[in-house]
Amino acid sequence: MDGSVALWMFAAVCGLLMLGYPVAFTLAGTALLFAAVGTIAGGFDPAFLEALPGRLFGTISNVTLIAVPLFVMMGVVLEKSKVAEELLESMSALLGRLPGGLAISVVIVGMLLAASTGIVGATVVTMGLLSLPTMLRAGYGPSIATGTICATGTLGQIIPPSIALVLLGDILSSAYQQAQLEMDVFNPQTVSVGDLFVGAIIPGLLLVGIYCLYILGMALLRPQSVPPIKTRTMSWGKLLHGLVPPLILIAVVLGSILAGAATPTEAAGVGATGALLLAAIRGEVNRSKLQEIVSSTLETTAMVFMILIGAAVFSLVFRGFGGEELIQAFFADLPGGVFAATLLVMVVIFALGFVLDFIEITFVVVPIVGPILLMMGVDPVWLGIMIAINLQTSFLTPPFGFALFYLRGVAPDSVPTSAIYRGVIPFIFIQLLMLAALWIWPELATWLPSKL
Repeated sequence: MDGSVALWMFAAVCGLLMLGYPVAFTLAGTALLFAAVGTIAGGFDPAFLEALPGRLFGTISNVTLIAVPLFVMMGVVLEKSKVAEELLESMSALLGRLPGGLAISVVIVGMLLAASTGIVGATVVTMGLLSLPTMLRAGYGPSIATGTICATGTLGQIIPPSIALVLLGDILSSAYQQAQLEMDVFNPQTVSVGDLFVGAIIPGLLLVGIYCLYILGMALLRPQSVPPIKTRTMSWGKLLHGLVPPLILIAVVLGSILAGAATPTEAAGVGATGALLLAAIRGEVNRSKLQEIVSSTLETTAMVFMILIGAAVFSLVFRGFGGEELIQAFFADLPGGVFAATLLVMVVIFALGFVLDFIEITFVVVPIVGPILLMMGVDPVWLGIMIAINLQTSFLTPPFGFALFYLRGVAPDSVPTSAIYRGVIPFIFIQLLMLAALWIWPELATWLPSKL
């Protein structure tokens, strides 16, 4: 058998996922089936699977990945304890009287919530339930309201501390070391999750700023679509009570990483503990709510790690069939060099974002193409930020974007699906502009990590 069997295996996985089969079991089951047939036919060496126990032990002993359940818990606590709801009320009271002020409030609160959860579905659903009815009652056009919520929900891919960046950072760290060893660099440099967090700050804040500028532009050009709202007067004490605690929590988590005082895992522990303390101070912690928090955290964490195990099986079998060498040879022969190779990878990842979540793409695609691009001289931090924004754009793009489906599930029937599709188009262009800017000026992602 030649390396094309690996590509058939990849195509089979994509086909089964589109049919709705569970991701983790599809990855592992398809790989083991191909491995069994290949072993019988003499085209696969089962010795490759002997590395699986070591891979799995490396996963469960990986300190970086402990940040995943801790950040998930932090986000779930902030959602269940109504911190996000109070934060939105406070921001609306501050900005709602301005044209477009409610939409800007949604962007800022969604950014903070996205930074806390890092999960697109959770942020879109939460913001859809909290803010969409209010925006529609205030007279906002359905397109601008739904587009703002969807775009804000996907910020969890790029705004640190993000689970997507934790997983990407861990995979890219391994890929970068593998690439340097392949190039006979036996004292390899490292790239960490913290590097990706720092690299994402400028692009993430730029995206949020451009979103707000777009909304202000709509307020000037089409004020009837983003009218000011009448908000009840809120005392400064209540405003500060809603705004300050979550802002301090996120600032402490992110600031400790940037200052080098804590690793992402340690900062995630501080974030989860701080969120629980916030909820307790507000009187939002009881037995049933704690059960909800723990159950939701456990479900999300179990899903992530089951996919990681399935991806480990898949990558070993893919390598055993010679898929890695096949792709490496393809990129080496591709006209246009590193530019064409990077562009092709971005297009493929964008297309896969229609059918796969960021976790599957991070665990399955990045380990295959990452080492090859890094051997060609691509900066790992820049590559990680490009992949994150690329997936963020893919999750917004009609007709298959995940964020659109999540919002459709909680939006009232009076909001047509076509309005959601129309609403996200300006934000897609904004994100494509950000991708183009990052391509032209990689320093947007690499300058701050180099300084820190």
